[in-house]
Amino acid sequence: MTAMTAAKVLDYVNSQQHVLTGLLRDLVAAESPSAHPETHDEIRRILRLALASVGFDSREVGGPDQPRHVFARPAERQRQQPFQLIIGHFDTVWPVGTVEERPFRIDGNVVHGPGSFDMKGGLAQLVVALRAIRDLRLETHVTPAIFVNADEEIGSRSSSRYIRMLARRANRAYVLEPALGERGEIKTSRKGVGRFTITVYGKAAHAGLDPQSGASAILELSHIIQKLFALNDVERGITVNVGTIDGGIQPNVIAPHSKAVVDVRVPTVAAGNEIEYIIHSLTPTNPDVRLHIEGGIGRPSMEPTPRNQKLWEQVRRAGGELGIELHHTRAGGGSDGNTTSQFTATVDGLGPVGDGAHAVHEHLLVDKTLERAALLTLLLTAPPMAFLPNSVPCGPRSTSARSRSKRSKTWPAARPSWPVRLCPIAGNSSRATRSSPTCNAPGGCISAGSRCPTAKPQSSLLTDRGSSSPSTNREWN
Repeated sequence: MTAMTAAKVLDYVNSQQHVLTGLLRDLVAAESPSAHPETHDEIRRILRLALASVGFDSREVGGPDQPRHVFARPAERQRQQPFQLIIGHFDTVWPVGTVEERPFRIDGNVVHGPGSFDMKGGLAQLVVALRAIRDLRLETHVTPAIFVNADEEIGSRSSSRYIRMLARRANRAYVLEPALGERGEIKTSRKGVGRFTITVYGKAAHAGLDPQSGASAILELSHIIQKLFALNDVERGITVNVGTIDGGIQPNVIAPHSKAVVDVRVPTVAAGNEIEYIIHSLTPTNPDVRLHIEGGIGRPSMEPTPRNQKLWEQVRRAGGELGIELHHTRAGGGSDGNTTSQFTATVDGLGPVGDGAHAVHEHLLVDKTLERAALLTLLLTAPPMAFLPNSVPCGPRSTSARSRSKRSKTWPAARPSWPVRLCPIAGNSSRATRSSPTCNAPGGCISAGSRCPTAKPQSSLLTDRGSSSPSTNREWN
């Protein structure tokens, strides 16, 4: 893209401030807490109308009794063209009624409102970018495919399978989570995030009359907690935090049960596998006590792989064309970018510039967010990325938290059966070979028994047939 075109994009986007703030006002007013998907109808309607106004067909996807997510792509598109994945979410951490307490407002260059920064501003920014592509008649060499989920703030429990399905086939992925800090840093890596629940089963007894007949679950849990905190490694970037504990019946009863919920943050996939194995291998000190351990690394680390770095360089160059100096960083929290980065080149934090995610001072800067809309426009019109291997080391990998929970194994009576890692053979997506030191395939390593992902026509990206796009176009003025 020429400097002249970049300047034209920036001028156009800056003229769309009323579109950005008008749509954002509507999105913020449509409260959408993660825990109450029954409230999401209005925000899905607003979002789908906005996408229809820029020529995108959309549908709702999601299983029975699960949140409904929005998937969209251009109504007119080249069927054989590769596609790029744009990821966002419309759910927030704020309960219904928060908007009444802290309503949407604009103070000069600053927009306030619950969910405005994280991340409804990113959704409004996306619509502005798509308007720029349409109105400036820019060509997209890689078809935009948009997935906006309803449960990101609670771990993307129902949407992860759709995100994995799309990411496996995408040429690249842009995640519209908020940028980090005052400089609006782009997130090129993220820590992996895990959640574990450790339940201890002891034996009740009278604490005064017959204590030797009991086995304290609370005492055993205290030993487990010490082992867990010993896993913290500041130099490696590993944090293990016992966030909540409970247990016992009465002060005068030897506790027959106790429970702890543990949060884990890891810098790499390998570190996540290591910590997950250690936690599931914990054994009690008292033979009369049983442990039941559930959970795992739900969001693997987004690492600065060669393909992610290559995409970051593309982002940095696009910023230079707009006269914007961009910086990148690692984020401690997780997002859907953790998932997409396992399968395709990913850059995160392309959304609004501001501050206060999950805080009462949540806000975004209008001028900086419009700059990011211009940046997104240039990225969406960039040529497709050439193939570049992920180069993630292969190693032991635990079974998923979901499958482990279904088996309800009790430790240490049963030990995990770690599957052999398989790596796809370069140039052959239907075969696999035993682990080599490095996986040089677009999707990285896969578990034993799995088939390598194969490309499918765009027409079958998502098989769920939700409702079709609304026919009414709306402009936000």
